[in-house]
Amino acid sequence: MDRRFLAILAGLVIIFIGFFAFSQHSTNKSSGGSSSGQPTNHIEGQGQKKVTLVEYGDYQCSACESFAATVKQVFDKYSSDITVQFRNLPLTSLHPNAFAAARAAEAASMQNKFWQMHDLLYDPANWQSWTTASNPVPLFNSYAQQLGLDITKFKADYSSEQVNSLINADVAEFKKTGQQQATPTYFLDGKVLDNNNLIDQQSGPSLDKFAQVIANEIASKK
Repeated sequence: MDRRFLAILAGLVIIFIGFFAFSQHSTNKSSGGSSSGQPTNHIEGQGQKKVTLVEYGDYQCSACESFAATVKQVFDKYSSDITVQFRNLPLTSLHPNAFAAARAAEAASMQNKFWQMHDLLYDPANWQSWTTASNPVPLFNSYAQQLGLDITKFKADYSSEQVNSLINADVAEFKKTGQQQATPTYFLDGKVLDNNNLIDQQSGPSLDKFAQVIANEIASKK
């Protein structure tokens, strides 16, 4: 085979590999990037009792997924009394799609649909599909369409440095707490919660136990 042909072929392979690596980097940028932005501020609830629950979560974390329904029940029970906040802590060394999922949620936030995307990502009907996908982006796009988002804007925001910086700022904010990176990590009025106190050893996350922790904190404010 002609040497010139082999050289051209090798060059094309190198270009293809470089393009593929760049695409993967753009989809799954990790927390090693810029963290110069401000942390996210995704909050819901009326907070009449001045109690705040902050969750640092990873969308691909199975423990976070199992807690999601319980946290929602706790919020529904105390929505007038407390505020609930979610911040990103994608553990990219363990969960290759976690940062991409955080991007999807933050891109949805740009159209005021953060909590709706958050819930779709943790929905058991969706969770297994996108967490095991080699490329979850088409699924994220379908969720955006399901939410009625402007899909062109969603795709642009998903790929933006602004969204990347928001996620990295959340990670940087968590590091300031001095806690070991693990998800989910909950802070109740600034105090880290022991997840072992929030679960039933037989059935997992417990609404009763989680609600009792919240009730005790509300009572302490009186």
